[in-house]
Amino acid sequence: MSMRLTLQGFLFTILILSNSFLLFQHFFQSNDLVYVDSARLLNGYKGMTDARSAFQQKAVVWRANVDTLINEIQNDIKKFEKESAGMTAKERDLSRQLLQTKQQQVADYQKATNEKATQEDNQMTKQVLDEVNLFIKDYGKRKGLRIILAATDYGNIAYAKEGIDITDEILEGLNKSTKAASL
Repeated sequence: MSMRLTLQGFLFTILILSNSFLLFQHFFQSNDLVYVDSARLLNGYKGMTDARSAFQQKAVVWRANVDTLINEIQNDIKKFEKESAGMTAKERDLSRQLLQTKQQQVADYQKATNEKATQEDNQMTKQVLDEVNLFIKDYGKRKGLRIILAATDYGNIAYAKEGIDITDEILEGLNKSTKAASL
């Protein structure tokens, strides 16, 4: 009995190795399965470097505007500290309120500027990624590639030939298993 199990194990191992070899031959030695290093691609793409440069120029202006406003507030605070001793209580309260209002306005402006910067950065990045993805898709079609993998931290696929995307099947299975687990 143990000899039979050993022989079966050996035959099973041979079968797995031969299937693995055939899969390797089919997928990895043909030229229709490739990948791109996304980080290197984006960092080396002129469109991305140009977009980053344009964004940085805008960001410098936004930072300069905020810095100017902050400096004005700091100067107003110093002036208030010097002159507050000669003010009436009502004048001091009014000056404090004005300073607080200016500080709040600067904080609001800074927040709005940061939100605008984030929005423009996201928009710029999306535009460049759309260009890159369109190019990769067209490249894959021109070269007759079945799939182009993107080497990222997330394991994303950059392009895949129609018919090999099993997302819907997986999603359907996951949704069914989730429903079954909740019952």
